[in-house]
Amino acid sequence: MATVTLARLVEKMKLEALTPDIDISAIRIIQPDINRPALQMAGFFDHFDATRIQIIGFVEYKYMESLSDERKEEIYSALLSYNIPCVVFCRDLIPDDIFMAKANEKKVPVFMTKKTTSAFMAETIRWLNVKLAPCISIHGVLVDVFGEGVFITGESGIGKSEAALELIKRGHRLVSDDVVEIRRVSEETLIGTAPDVTKHFIELRGIGIVDVKTLFGVSSVKESQSIDLVIKLEEWNKNTEYDRLGLEEEYIEYLGNKVVCHNIPIRPGRNLAIICESAAVNHRQKKMGYNAAQELYQRVQQSLAAKREEDE
Repeated sequence: MATVTLARLVEKMKLEALTPDIDISAIRIIQPDINRPALQMAGFFDHFDATRIQIIGFVEYKYMESLSDERKEEIYSALLSYNIPCVVFCRDLIPDDIFMAKANEKKVPVFMTKKTTSAFMAETIRWLNVKLAPCISIHGVLVDVFGEGVFITGESGIGKSEAALELIKRGHRLVSDDVVEIRRVSEETLIGTAPDVTKHFIELRGIGIVDVKTLFGVSSVKESQSIDLVIKLEEWNKNTEYDRLGLEEEYIEYLGNKVVCHNIPIRPGRNLAIICESAAVNHRQKKMGYNAAQELYQRVQQSLAAKREEDE
């Protein structure tokens, strides 16, 4: 199960620690959902998920202010007795002394942010959804081609890295070479990134390791990219039937999500970079509602119909 340390969240969201003496190094977040404990402040703890980050907004804060000191002692003690990751006060709202005393007693970290509640929640959920998404590592090369994430796969030594290098020289951007970490951030979206160790590097047989960022500049690399199209390179086989029209899409599945996949046969003299560019543009065109194969099919059908009318 993927987890994120609380320290990383604090650094990413620039949270101000109100309990600096509490050690947060061992605290880990295991799910992207958050909770605004309005019902808990009213004393309702049924189905309370203590693994979520607890967010205090303006409404919760005003309700807390309306409570008597005796009620605060009771409610705060009940809430902070759970093993929650942390409590975040938005809008620079400062918790009262009773809350801080209970938080220090129960060793629950408390933070503050100047962001509005909705903005902080949305940003936190989006970031955690990516970091905690199911992840697999696949052998291949991921390149941003005209805004489309093209994932090039195939057997070792077939020419994936060489194709990626040619695409980079043509102005496209490298995301990862050799190994791509794929995360399922939603039912429709897969995000690909590079492992930290191999980020911005390409391996070329006979030359060795090439630092793309240093050679071609920062505009030639990208940190992450959605995977929109898979191009599977394979050795040319004259006995294999290859799709020549593209009327029906073929798909490959990663983490339960389907992605359009093209099988490209490799022969000496074929320009893989231009093929990848054409596939990316064609895929983009299909998403915008135009399918060249369907257009050709309709023209053929119209031509046949016209000939039949002439014969009659």
